[in-house]
Amino acid sequence: MSDNLYLAYDYPLLGAFWTMMWIFLWILWIILLFRVIGDVFVDDSLSGWGKTGWTFFVIITPFLGIFVYLIARGRDMGKREQRAARARQQSLDAYIRQTAGGTGTGGHADELAKLSELRSRGDLTETEFQHAKEKVLTS
Repeated sequence: MSDNLYLAYDYPLLGAFWTMMWIFLWILWIILLFRVIGDVFVDDSLSGWGKTGWTFFVIITPFLGIFVYLIARGRDMGKREQRAARARQQSLDAYIRQTAGGTGTGGHADELAKLSELRSRGDLTETEFQHAKEKVLTS
């Protein structure tokens, strides 16, 4: 009976800490790897050979490749991400306007926007705006 194996005593707290640290760093590196590869393919200024070179470099020498990429091109990663997000948002807005615009003259939303613009410029008074708005919404 004295041959029982107690695993808790075989794995000290410091060992558990270091294991958690290595797992955290490994997950962080995986996320960074996907972020770098995604940035390579989002960048329109890179040629096909440039994208191939960076991808090959990051895959063959992973740690060195990612660190070199971050040093060489990391400054503009945020700008490229913002530019891509802005383009996606504009595309979505255009699609929504096209879909929700309805048929013919553009729908109630466009008419209300024009009325609001006229009111903000001072061409319409508040009562005229309310009357025109009611007319648009009831039609």
